Amino acid sequence: RLALAAVGCWSSRFAEGSRVSVFTDTGVIRGSVLPLMASGHAFNTAVDEMPISWDHIELRLDAYCTTRADCESLGIGIGDFVAFDPLPEFTESGHISARHLDDKAGVAALLAALKSIVESGAEPLIDCHPLFTITEETGTGAAGVLPWDVSEFVGIDIAPVAPGQHSSEHAVSVAMQDSGGPYDYHLSRHLLRLGVENELPVRRDLFRYYYSDAHSAVTSGHDIRTALLAFGCDATHGYERTHIDSLAALSKLLGAYILSPPVFASDAKPAQSSLERFSHQIEHDAQMESDTRVPPVDSLIGLNREES
Repeated sequence: RLALAAVGCWSSRFAEGSRVSVFTDTGVIRGSVLPLMASGHAFNTAVDEMPISWDHIELRLDAYCTTRADCESLGIGIGDFVAFDPLPEFTESGHISARHLDDKAGVAALLAALKSIVESGAEPLIDCHPLFTITEETGTGAAGVLPWDVSEFVGIDIAPVAPGQHSSEHAVSVAMQDSGGPYDYHLSRHLLRLGVENELPVRRDLFRYYYSDAHSAVTSGHDIRTALLAFGCDATHGYERTHIDSLAALSKLLGAYILSPPVFASDAKPAQSSLERFSHQIEHDAQMESDTRVPPVDSLIGLNREES
């Protein structure tokens, strides 16, 4: 039987028992993904002692296949893609369960926002470039697709609903940080303000084991502000579940952002901008006293200019 190599990061425990389609150079062959010991009648309790890893599962084809030659005669070759059945289910409670909600549900939310804007006849105040990447999971999603004049980048992704997280299946999340570091202070808070102004259920969250397209955009050299919006989802990268509430909130917040002015209009011409609106350190009388005397920044800047 055939072995599998995972694309991206997900546990083999969610692959076990799945029905799949193998896309060969000549056609499609159906099959199932099973642990190496799949029969309780044959292996008894050893079935429950199998390690959980991609090295301990196999692909059973629905075709006569007992040798490598049999596989090759079916047109199967190394590197053929295997697609897992998504098994979508929409319940009356508003829940949506399926594989691959990450990030097909995010795509649906963006398309809904764009449709609403087009039908309303509203004109965005800035150029908007909707981008749909297909290699986010392997780390290169937005590396080479951004127009040169983009100054703000809002990624759309999935927010894990789990112990230790603040995300909810009934709200849209604004990620403040992920494995790539903090998102832009000003753009993130612009999105938070839009959420409040539009009375949307918005939550802040931080994702420790997670990258988004914003990371690939920045690491490829784009000098841009980045932020991340995400729909709340249970069992991410497993058999995922979200709720229409979260997707609706995400779509509405995206629409509000697209129709909002830029965070800093001066980003369009950075060479001509000034520091007048640049952030200053928050100062107040309640700050703790310290014996350390730090000279004012302005005096240091002036001194350096005189020396040069």
